[in-house]
Amino acid sequence: MRDYYEILGADRNTSDAELKKKFRKLAMQYHPDKNPGDKEAEAKFREVGQAYDVLKDPQKKAAYDQYGHAAFEGNSAGPGGPGGAGGFSDIFEDLFGDFMGGGGGQRQSQRGSDLRYNIDLDFSEAYSGLKRDIKINTYVMCGACNGTGGEEGAQPVTCGTCNGSGKVRSSQGFFMVERACPTCGGNGQIISKPCRVCVGEGRVQREKTISVNIPAGVDDGTRIRVSGEGEAGPNGTANGDLYLFVQLKPHALFNRDGSDLLIEAKVPMTLAALGGSVDVPTPAGGKVRVTIPAGTQSGHRFRLKGKGMPVVNRSNKGDLYVDVYTEIPVSLNKKQREILEELQSMENSSNQPESEDFIKKVKKAGR
Repeated sequence: MRDYYEILGADRNTSDAELKKKFRKLAMQYHPDKNPGDKEAEAKFREVGQAYDVLKDPQKKAAYDQYGHAAFEGNSAGPGGPGGAGGFSDIFEDLFGDFMGGGGGQRQSQRGSDLRYNIDLDFSEAYSGLKRDIKINTYVMCGACNGTGGEEGAQPVTCGTCNGSGKVRSSQGFFMVERACPTCGGNGQIISKPCRVCVGEGRVQREKTISVNIPAGVDDGTRIRVSGEGEAGPNGTANGDLYLFVQLKPHALFNRDGSDLLIEAKVPMTLAALGGSVDVPTPAGGKVRVTIPAGTQSGHRFRLKGKGMPVVNRSNKGDLYVDVYTEIPVSLNKKQREILEELQSMENSSNQPESEDFIKKVKKAGR
């Protein structure tokens, strides 16, 4: 049996994309429609399909790289044509498929793969939500055959390997293993006249534009599922899903805790002592005035109810917390220093109760 890499004109370092390109070229070259009645071309078409089926699958490829064709010996069903090759991955899938979501021997490829897309948002976009068009390179339904995989309305026929059951049995040592038919992939039918565009797969790779809705209030790491916008399934089977992962850019002022926001407001020592007000921004883009009572201590927290981030898919919002910190004057001029020294000389325990209490505790601890 010829080396699979040799059949496809590739080597172990060939990328998946290049491998697929080589397969498509050879499949078109030896396609039965282009070579009617040519048994040699038909055999090469099956050979190319068998080689690609192994090398496109990471598990099968790893087994082949280590053991060669011996990795797939002992399979009584045999590789029945394009897309047909048994192996270690099939054995494990059949033995443990129900536990891993395989579902009765049907190959999980009978549904398009899910896709992941990282979407970057700034703070204002996360607050208000938005609708955005994104572009993804993925599998879409083949327009030439409308996803059937058949050329010009060709209908599927019953698979001769499994007689339409979609399953075959093979002996693996002491076990009798039932698995998806390698010829039809578990469908029970095969395409008698494959589509020239998609080579019978029912889907092609294209750039796809998808309009997605991002709800207000999403946070960094939020996962959004867009049903049915993943890869198109082979031969008209169901699409996978698209998962959006939100990557939120940090804000210069706001720190986030779920739907609540925190902001630090630095105020002059005199404002905290005498009282006044300070304007702080809100996530909606405006400002709100916070009243600072006389004698407000550094680190005091004010709560502004309902001024935080929207709660995803709900009508309410979190809260905005303002932590006030007093700033000690620096670079004093002569007059300012004189005023502070005069204030210091007039201080008593009622002006600074916490400082006085600390001094008393220190003296007591030193006895």
